[in-house]
Amino acid sequence: MWDKLNDAKKKAEEVKARLQSISVQGEVESGKIRVIASADKEIKEVIIDEDFYKQCEREELQELIAVAANKALEQAESISQTEMQTVTQDMLGGLGGLGALGNMFK
Repeated sequence: MWDKLNDAKKKAEEVKARLQSISVQGEVESGKIRVIASADKEIKEVIIDEDFYKQCEREELQELIAVAANKALEQAESISQTEMQTVTQDMLGGLGGLGALGNMFK
């Protein structure tokens, strides 16, 4: 039993490290504004085209950055969910007949 818990903890730490190493990106205005984040939902960088920045109004720029950030975070959430489903399935699969219980809740 303790071995299973230790394995689960180790797998969770591996997933977290993997998510931190995966980059996702959200962009708007044909890439003139890009937000880069990690798959563990941490914004790493905001890139704004210099010419676009000079001609853009402040309020529009703020809205576009928010849209790009949300796109990046949606990708991060999708990757995170996929990773967690894989770990959960692995854990439930290791519980023998109890693994079928996980299918009941999908």
